Amino acid sequence: MTDQSVSRPRRRGPRAALASAAVVALAAGTALLFASAASAATTLGASAAERGRYFGAAIAANKLSESTYVNIVNREFNSVTPENEMKIDATEPQQNQFTFGNADRIVNHAISQGMAVRGHTLAWHSQQPGWMQSMEGSALRQAMLNHVTQVATYYRGKIDSWDVVNEAFDDGNSGARRNSNLQRTGNDWIEAAFRAARAADPGAKLCYNDYNIDNWSWAKTQAAYNLVRDFKQRGVPIDCVGLQSHFNSGSPYPSNYRTTLSSFAALGVDVQITELDIEGASANTYRSVVADCLAVARCNGITVWGVRDCDSWRSSQNPLLFDCSGNKKPAYDAVLAELNSGAPPPTTAPPTTAPPTTAPPPTTAPPPTTAPPPTTAPPTTAPPTTPPPGGGGCSAAVYQLDQWPGGFVANVRVTAGSSATNAWAVTMTLPSGAAVTNAWNSQASGSTGTVRFTNAPWNGRINAGQSTTFGFQGTGTGSGMTPSCSAS
Repeated sequence: MTDQSVSRPRRRGPRAALASAAVVALAAGTALLFASAASAATTLGASAAERGRYFGAAIAANKLSESTYVNIVNREFNSVTPENEMKIDATEPQQNQFTFGNADRIVNHAISQGMAVRGHTLAWHSQQPGWMQSMEGSALRQAMLNHVTQVATYYRGKIDSWDVVNEAFDDGNSGARRNSNLQRTGNDWIEAAFRAARAADPGAKLCYNDYNIDNWSWAKTQAAYNLVRDFKQRGVPIDCVGLQSHFNSGSPYPSNYRTTLSSFAALGVDVQITELDIEGASANTYRSVVADCLAVARCNGITVWGVRDCDSWRSSQNPLLFDCSGNKKPAYDAVLAELNSGAPPPTTAPPTTAPPTTAPPPTTAPPPTTAPPPTTAPPTTAPPTTPPPGGGGCSAAVYQLDQWPGGFVANVRVTAGSSATNAWAVTMTLPSGAAVTNAWNSQASGSTGTVRFTNAPWNGRINAGQSTTFGFQGTGTGSGMTPSCSAS
């Protein structure tokens, strides 16, 4: 991820230690290149570390009390990404009131286990708290930069890589920027976010992260490529590109995936596969993805988006390496075998080849506009506005519902009535077959049928007529939910 021509502060944290260990092991003798199968690494993280890389997972704070879940995380991975706990609505639910409790649980756990942490995400059009959603223009620009600065400063020295900006390009074949409230603050908003992140934490690697940028011939891929090339040419701080790589029947693994990885790497940035899941957990496809990464020297890590199938945002597609009981699937064996067959990292950086000067002509259809990003997708309709209730108490409304086959994310706005609240509770009945798997900015009681969400310790107080937001992820469908609210 680091531009070889720019002097950067020395990296800190467990990731650097892993890389140093790999170099020492390589220097110990070339016999390591020919290790027998009996001495091959037996976990994903250990094998990746031997190749100077990481293999990580997205994890949730509320599952760190589950022994099966934690045992897999501790045994298998050397990097973690908070699934929702570092997003804007979780870390700044009220303007200038920052809360890091759940994110700290993940970061502290990772550090205690010698794992690296990928920060996700500092600036994004989605999962914004209510106060930010209503902002535009210069006020929003300043609020965004303040958020980037405060969060990156708080975690300075603890984050290996930040997804500074997430999903800034539109779907389809235009290659245009997404028409978000952040984009409407000015076309330089992405650059401004990266410069703020570098100032706040000079030691963290700074990444641009997006979905549907896997196929080299797609317009969205080319738009992201041109952004990175422009930043590198002008000296805007950027160290890495994250490809989410959610592969399914509508957006399959492309045959030119390795070309995409190597083309981004040729710009002088590292490439990270940040949110990998594959419908049906095809062992052959998982093996191909790992092989492609190992073939590109600057593809320095892979993160799967979840631990077990039942933890996945696409649980009905069984897309991960472990089943719901924590058993290894054939895809796990394929990934580990491919990692163990890879060569250790070179002792010197490979030469950087010149990037292509022009985009190739399209050879395949553009990405489907219905393929969702991880956790949430942009709303298909404008979120409804909920007026404050006429008297005391509170009201609640689902203002954003993002649905995909087998799962959904719902964001809920809670609005105080004519007097302030000190605590609130929202109940709603889920459709048949739906189940809550994760929640943020709230505490959920129950997972199916009628579920009750109560305020988190930091957002129970809402001034009269003002709002706060919370969200939850579920399996099944979330359509038709009508929340009710009570307050004290």
